[in-house]
Amino acid sequence: MKTSTEINSLKRLVGEHKAVELLAKAGFDAWDFSMFDMARWDWDKNAISDTPHPLKSSEYLKFARELRKIGEECGIVCNQSHAPFPVIHMSDDILKRAIECTAEAGGSICIIHPWNDWNAEENAELYHRLLPFAKDHGVKIATENMWNWPKGSPTSTFAACASAEDFVRHIDIVNDPYLVACLDIGHAEMRGSGDGAYEMIKALGPRLQALHLHDNDKLHDSHQIPFSMQIDFSEVVRGLKEIGYSGYLTLEASCYLGAYTAENALDGAKKLHESVQRLADMF
Repeated sequence: MKTSTEINSLKRLVGEHKAVELLAKAGFDAWDFSMFDMARWDWDKNAISDTPHPLKSSEYLKFARELRKIGEECGIVCNQSHAPFPVIHMSDDILKRAIECTAEAGGSICIIHPWNDWNAEENAELYHRLLPFAKDHGVKIATENMWNWPKGSPTSTFAACASAEDFVRHIDIVNDPYLVACLDIGHAEMRGSGDGAYEMIKALGPRLQALHLHDNDKLHDSHQIPFSMQIDFSEVVRGLKEIGYSGYLTLEASCYLGAYTAENALDGAKKLHESVQRLADMF
């Protein structure tokens, strides 16, 4: 099994270009192109941040090519990407730009969240609009299991794709091989919303072509390094083996590097790789 991880958390320490280089040095086979700065949503201002970034400029494809070149020179590829969210505040043009950048970086799957409060039919309208463009660029779109947390609730609550039944419905109602599933293992294990990772893996079967792997206390969306909290990853691996999963093992332990600095970022990347390599060895 090949290993990958998101670059957003490492980028905060050393920038995207250096992040790809360090992931290669840490032993990863691939990198997950985080594109949140293309249109980062400011929840306090209820608007897209005005912070400048190459992904927001006319040079966005050049930026993706630069990252691809660094990776290839270091022996590492882009396997997938993550588009900006929440999609209800993102124009189709922004999401298409994310698909373009995925293709330019060499990735084959772009994760585009469903909107939490839309049903399968409503989210299908979004994916139907984007799929022709995605096909033209040779990129599959992956939808993901979400969660809500209403004010005062002791646990997360249902959102789009949170249950196995609803996730399968989101995929099957679109009925297109270019729409696949990215199962967020942490979300799946959150009490109150998720159905449990094993059950969701089994229900998705061949629809499952991408992963977001991280650990939590089975209550909060902690995005921590695997084997550090309460998720039973032996059950996760068992489910993946039973369905014949052949995609990448991609980490989204995006909170783990919070205690690291630019000076010891490689050490943190190596720890992340050790955790996902343990999963690969189990597989």
